[in-house]
This record gives sequence, C-alpha cells and structure tokens, in this order.
Amino acid sequence: MNVVVFGATGTIGRPLVAELANEHEVTAVSRREQPEEHGVAWAQADATDADAVARALEGAEVAYYLVHSLGATDFEERDLQAAETTAQAAERVGVRQLVYLGGLGDDSPDLSPHLRSRRETAARLASSSVPLTTLRAAMVVGRGSAAFETIVSLVDRLPAMITPRWVSTRTQPVALNDVVAYLAGVCGLEAARGEELDAGGPEVMTYREMMERIARLRDKHPFIFEVPLLTPYLSALWLHVVTPVKAGVARPLIEGLRSETVARDERIRELVPIAPTSFDDAAREALAER
Repeated sequence: MNVVVFGATGTIGRPLVAELANEHEVTAVSRREQPEEHGVAWAQADATDADAVARALEGAEVAYYLVHSLGATDFEERDLQAAETTAQAAERVGVRQLVYLGGLGDDSPDLSPHLRSRRETAARLASSSVPLTTLRAAMVVGRGSAAFETIVSLVDRLPAMITPRWVSTRTQPVALNDVVAYLAGVCGLEAARGEELDAGGPEVMTYREMMERIARLRDKHPFIFEVPLLTPYLSALWLHVVTPVKAGVARPLIEGLRSETVARDERIRELVPIAPTSFDDAAREALAER
C-alpha cells in the first residue's frame, strides 16, 4: 500500500515512518530537505502549499497528518489552513483514507486554544469526501515529547515546586511505541475509516502523580506545593525559565491542562490488539534514551 506521512520528522512521525516502511511503500514529507533513507522516499512540501501537497500525495492510498504549528503566535490559523489544503488535495488525487492524531479532552465545553485547534483541525480534515480516522491521545510518554520532557525537566531541576491546580487534573498518558502501533494498525483498516478513536494508556493518573513517579525513577524527592492561583501566562514563563520548552509552546500546553484527558472508549484495543505499555515502563525507556 502507498502511504504518505506529513510531519515525518517529528517525535511521532519518525518512528511511525520506520514502522510503516516494514509493510508499505512510504513517502515521508518534511518542509525541509532530508537525507535519503533506505526503504523510504522523502518529499519536501509545506502543508499550506496546495501544489506541493498534491505532488507528495500523488498515487497515495493512505495519508497521515501529523502537522502542527504550536509555538507560532498564529498557530490556530496556520493549522486550519494546512488541514484544509491537505484535505482538498487528498480528495483531488484520490486518497482513500486520512489519519490524524488529535488530543483527548477536545470535547470539553471550555477548551484551551490548543485543544480547540486540535478539534477544529480534525473537522477541517474531515470536510472532504476522504474518510478520516482520528486517534485522540493525551500526553505521549517518549523522548522528544514536549509535555514529557517538560515534566522530566521540572523533576530534575527543582527540589521544590509551587504548582498551579492543574497538577491535580486527571490524564491518561500513553507510550510513544503504543501510539505508533495504533497509528500503523489503522492503516487501510476498513473498520477504522471515518472513526474517532481514543488511544489512552493503561493507567489514569494526575499530573502530580506522574511527576512523583518520574521522580522515583530518577531517585529524586521533590516537594510539590499546590496554589490556587497561577495564571497560564505565569505558568508558561515559569516553565520557560526552568525547562527547555519555550514559553510560546508551554503556554498553550499549560492552558490545555485544565481539561481532563481521559479515554471515553477502548475500541482501538479491539481494532489494534497490542499489550499496552505501563507508564513506568514507557518512562524508563524514554529516560534511557535521553
């Protein structure tokens, strides 16, 4: 099967390309030129460039959309434009399935700009006649994941933390390898076309519990004190100072943490049966790779 992956150089894109290449003819798409790779064809295209996107999709049966503009001041507008361009090009060249990785929690009535953008991007991708498969995930536990790297940095750098109330929000983190397996598993899968599927890990926990468990793995014992008022703006600046994450990326992520990100159903486990990776095992693997 001919498969195209947009956003192929990202945290999820690279391992997904490698996984798909085991069974399919894969074209990996990036905005910048990439070195040749055995078993993978590389194409250069910006997702807002209709002609370049159409060229990259020529002959494709399935296309993965892993593009986002988080960090840009106008990321919502850019993401909508890129999604619409991709959906229209996919329809024009005869793609049979689009696959998008969205976010859990995007059904909340009080959405942050980041989660709202994820939901609107999915809607724009679904606006053409090409069936869209949307996988919704919370924090991805893996090296390079902005949310995971932020938490590890907090644990490593601060013996004590004054944190906002979002640390008590429930979430359902999922291992990077599991997300890749789910995404690869729905490729060409008839039962997944036109479906929205939740890809949560096997455990539900708060962000505070996540920090404490990572701290144990790092043999650290930070003191965490919650305060009722710490605005997203101040939280983002705080993260910018003590972690590698830029404030422009941290703020939309922080704003989204007030919404619970817990799976509503487990159909993905029936469609793509894998043994879910525990949080501790996923974190250990990610930490070993850093």
